[in-house]
Amino acid sequence: MHTETAIYAGLNLIDGEWVEAAGGQTFTTRNPAVSGEVVARFPAMEEADAIRAIEAAQRAAPGWRRTAPSRRAAILYKAADLLEANAEPYAEELTREEGKPLGASRMEVLRSAQTLRYYASEGLNVAGATLPSDDPAAFVYTKREPLGVVSVITPWNFPISIPARKIAPALATGNTVVFKPASDTPLIAMRLAEALHSAGLPAGVLNFVTGSSSRIGGVLVSHPAVRAITFTGSTGAGEQIKRGARLATRLQLELGGKNPLIVLADADLDQAAELAVKGGFELTGQACTGTSRVLVMDEAHDAFVERLVARTRALSIGSGLVPTTEIGPLANRGQLEQVLEYIAVGQDEGARLVYGGERLEQGALAQGYYVRPAIFTEVEPSMRIAREEIFGPVIAVLRIGSLQEALQCANDVEYGLSAAICTREADAMHYFIDHVHAGVVKVNRPTTGNAVNAPFGGWKQSGTATYRESGRAALDFYLQEKTIYHGVRLLEE
Repeated sequence: MHTETAIYAGLNLIDGEWVEAAGGQTFTTRNPAVSGEVVARFPAMEEADAIRAIEAAQRAAPGWRRTAPSRRAAILYKAADLLEANAEPYAEELTREEGKPLGASRMEVLRSAQTLRYYASEGLNVAGATLPSDDPAAFVYTKREPLGVVSVITPWNFPISIPARKIAPALATGNTVVFKPASDTPLIAMRLAEALHSAGLPAGVLNFVTGSSSRIGGVLVSHPAVRAITFTGSTGAGEQIKRGARLATRLQLELGGKNPLIVLADADLDQAAELAVKGGFELTGQACTGTSRVLVMDEAHDAFVERLVARTRALSIGSGLVPTTEIGPLANRGQLEQVLEYIAVGQDEGARLVYGGERLEQGALAQGYYVRPAIFTEVEPSMRIAREEIFGPVIAVLRIGSLQEALQCANDVEYGLSAAICTREADAMHYFIDHVHAGVVKVNRPTTGNAVNAPFGGWKQSGTATYRESGRAALDFYLQEKTIYHGVRLLEE
């Protein structure tokens, strides 16, 4: 058991009670800006603890399914109010856990409240359909019903907004939830569970468990009571979940990306550089929709790179708690080592590192996991830095000769999450929209960001390509359809 003093000692929520792990084991989280600072201590749950949570959700499912939709909505609205009222302290906790700038953390907490309100409303609109029948003695219609127990497994990069967009539609449609957050960011995840519990969720409807995936992930995926799994994370982890899930278990996997920004010769190059920086370096590049490749027309290449380097050089790097910070640390030591390794790989492959790429260890930065954002040119499409997800502040710039060449390069990777183009020409915009292989397409917008009310998801190895997250379409994942043939007695006219 850890003995280090933590800022906060967290608990898990099982069957309406805040509890420690049955075995008493714990783990700690650290501030990536000051790696010696322990942020929180949380229970390290074992498989038996996770089974208790699943069984609690199973017992609660019939009652929650029968709960009036307006009552479910009222709880989500109240939880949203609680998040909003505590946005400032929660944002600071998020920044201490994950490292992103305080302004981004504040926006994430507020967005999570918006998400709860959105699904509180949308849950009131779940409906079936009536169908015409050739048989005058049959009334044919459909009903949409909750699945039951849903496992929600989420990452550390958006540690409250991603859980909110999974949990809110699950609850609004009458399902019960077992929620496992990433072990780097359990505190802000607990704040979401706390808000929902305080808003009046019955015992067992939402269960919150923390600990390593190696200990509890397997049972959250394979337990027979789990009817659905929604997961956001790496493609490798998603493949492992798919292999471990039961045949009848519904899957929603939101996975990796290698997202391109195409810059045509007619583009506003200042705007293009801003889009690349926003998409590639905000959140320290730790977004599945982050811009990791920029495909630039030959005649605009040199001028674009000059602007990109200048804009990147101006970024303020430091602790997310400092108001002027634009780029915070990487989330943990593993992320730091992975990014530095890819930077070395890019150089070994023959790409030219024109800016950044070094670990920052001056003054207070030496205490955290900081890397100066890196820009590579002379990148070939076959290079690893042009094909593999790095999940850090690294942009590979590729020189291209035409829009068709850019699209061929953009599509020739295993991922298909987000893609963007920067151009003034309408025909090029529409051609790009029609021919790019991605689930999210942006025109003169960064590859990052999605609206609460718009479907979100990727193609190819970026997801299961079945059920979308966000928007009204997200409700479909949590509902199963039943078709009813109702015999009726015909009356004499």
